[in-house]
Amino acid sequence: MLLSKRALGILPSATLAIDAKAKALKAQGIDVISFGTGEPDFDTPENIKEAAKKAIDEGFTKYCPVGGTPDLKDAIIAKFKNDNNLEYTADQIIVSCGAKHSLYNLFQAVLNPGDQIIIPAPYWVSYPDMAKLAGAKAKIVKTNEYSGFKMTVEQLKKAVGKKTKAVIINSPSNPTGAAYTPEELKKLAQVCLENNLLIIADDIYEKLVYGGFKFSSIATVSPEVKAITAVVNGVSKSYSMTGWRIGYTAGPKEIITAMTNIQSQSTSNPTSIALRASAEALKGPQESVEMMRKEFEARRNYIYSRLNSIRGVKCFNPEGAFYVFPNIKKLLGKSYSGKTIMTATEFAEYLLEKARIAVVPGDPFGAPGYIRLSYATSMSNIKNGLDRFELAISDK
Repeated sequence: MLLSKRALGILPSATLAIDAKAKALKAQGIDVISFGTGEPDFDTPENIKEAAKKAIDEGFTKYCPVGGTPDLKDAIIAKFKNDNNLEYTADQIIVSCGAKHSLYNLFQAVLNPGDQIIIPAPYWVSYPDMAKLAGAKAKIVKTNEYSGFKMTVEQLKKAVGKKTKAVIINSPSNPTGAAYTPEELKKLAQVCLENNLLIIADDIYEKLVYGGFKFSSIATVSPEVKAITAVVNGVSKSYSMTGWRIGYTAGPKEIITAMTNIQSQSTSNPTSIALRASAEALKGPQESVEMMRKEFEARRNYIYSRLNSIRGVKCFNPEGAFYVFPNIKKLLGKSYSGKTIMTATEFAEYLLEKARIAVVPGDPFGAPGYIRLSYATSMSNIKNGLDRFELAISDK
């Protein structure tokens, strides 16, 4: 069977592939500790689950408006007003099947073949492939821990070309946990204004920030910046609702209309029950969000300190999300258990085979020589997993 060039040019998600491999080993009875997937280990809060049960009991199981129900759009509008001091109308909001789906629809709506989109690296693994699916080219801007894993104004100016149409700002970031300050966002936004660039703000980890860091969306810089920004968010991370698959986008009406048309020809509406549950997540009690944030912060503090105590590992202290992205370059080119490890991918394979811990190599994130560990797992797993990590690299 002949496949399309589009399908042949796309790789599977590296993070999901690692998670699947770890789960397959667990299914065989092998004790594997996974630092792979970006999924909170907490249960979905009870009030949200109850809202879903009520929706089922009331027969709210039919088709809904393609871009989301009025009550959920109202909840999203209130969220933006209360949390970010941003005002949107219903025709500037679309609800999709997860933030990933939101981003896919957005890329399809605004990018043409030959367009260029600027993506700071390390980046979330799906950005470049989503651009490729739209026929666009990704212009990668490399950052490192010495710049706080953040793109500078000078780098952005240098990256802009004649075909540049958009730039992605993911703050806090997957995979590094780096987050931009309001002043940094203001400077980047000015470059975008001067060059008529669409800003795609991936704010999915907005509520998971630590050490007193205050989140700020780039859309809040000014009304002019808001007018060229599409903000993507969702309920997966903040409310531990990964499987419910609800994300949303707020932005210029013409972009939202285009995204809605695309969605109408693909998935139609997101699941009706999840729409009701998500409205409750945004409108209901928020104590569970702060409880999870505090626990993630404790885990971040431990894993950051512990990794930096390991010889040959240099770890950046993330401002948000639930990942650490340590530099392991000094551990490469060495022999472990009689095998010479040259790349982060080989190192991740070695850790899974030898230590039975699953991490994601930095290569799919555009950062060779690094690995990503998610601390969205119990403190016990983190401690045990890092014990195994140290033991594995001490075996030379």
